[in-house]
Amino acid sequence: MSAIKVLIVDDSAVVRKVLVEVLRAQKGIEVIGAAPDPVFAMERMKAAWPDVVVLDVEMPRMDGVTFLRKLMQERPTPVVICSTLTEAGAPTTLEALAAGAVTFITKPRLGLQDFLAGAGAEIATAIRSAAGANVRRRSPRVPAAARPPAAPPKHTADVILAPADGRAMSRTTERVVALGTSTGGTQALEQVLSALPAVTPGIVIVQHMPPVFTATFAARLDALCRITVREACDNDRVTPGQALIAPGGRHMLLQRSGAQYYVEIREGPPVCRHCPSVDVLFRSVARAAGPNALGVIMTGMGDDGARGLKEMRAAGAHTIAQDEASCVVFGMPKEALKLEAAARVLSLEQLPEAILES
Repeated sequence: MSAIKVLIVDDSAVVRKVLVEVLRAQKGIEVIGAAPDPVFAMERMKAAWPDVVVLDVEMPRMDGVTFLRKLMQERPTPVVICSTLTEAGAPTTLEALAAGAVTFITKPRLGLQDFLAGAGAEIATAIRSAAGANVRRRSPRVPAAARPPAAPPKHTADVILAPADGRAMSRTTERVVALGTSTGGTQALEQVLSALPAVTPGIVIVQHMPPVFTATFAARLDALCRITVREACDNDRVTPGQALIAPGGRHMLLQRSGAQYYVEIREGPPVCRHCPSVDVLFRSVARAAGPNALGVIMTGMGDDGARGLKEMRAAGAHTIAQDEASCVVFGMPKEALKLEAAARVLSLEQLPEAILES
């Protein structure tokens, strides 16, 4: 296979230099250029078009988001955002994901050179994932997503809670919808949640994201949706017309008290290399809600959520996988289908109706 051609766009000479050195050491990746801003980048791209652009968001002459929107309108190309992990920068990074970026890498303000030098494998993984992503022209209201910055040991959900014991759950009038997503998920969740009416079953969500970003992401969705969307807190009730997003860096579990559901926010090691983990959420839903639940596994890289969705199906829940055509990355739904965890395969456009029917 030919090497993935990469263009780096960052106003920091240090970042450009280190990224070029790091990526040139990665097998199957070819750096075809490094530009200090989008204006220079557009000139470079006239001579040689990249397979993937690694893009900063705060730059002179033209900011990264404006450049990204222009790129996605004229010639959609996979973009990996390389952004500083700060609360102040989170809205801009999320705006870039909403504009069509595939994923992002978070870089620290301090120790930047050492971080970039030590994160070569992670950056290369993000670039390879982006190169295979389903990138196409999108409206401003249909965005893309994220993966956590590290690659920790791959635990299973057993490190957080035991599997469901197989006893049938009694049915209640309260229904719960559990959504799990990763790369491409910010776009997908925006499209699905913004299509839902104010009265809809209670929703719990795991979107792979670092801690700083989940609260900002929830606030962004809340402003766009008729339902209430917010970052979950420990003991929050799961109620109709509301979606709770697991906070970055902590697992979210569904619990039941009588006929009511609430969430528990728990510290713990990464599961399937993610914290929060979709597998943990789905297993807890299988235990607490059983046939009262709908589980949906959506666009994302890897296999987090596949086993948990299978446990939900075994417990009597309805289960759905997003189809390949509408996924940015088909990894997570594909793994769920291999395990026969999903009873149905639906497009992104069909998911809102399926949620309302649950």
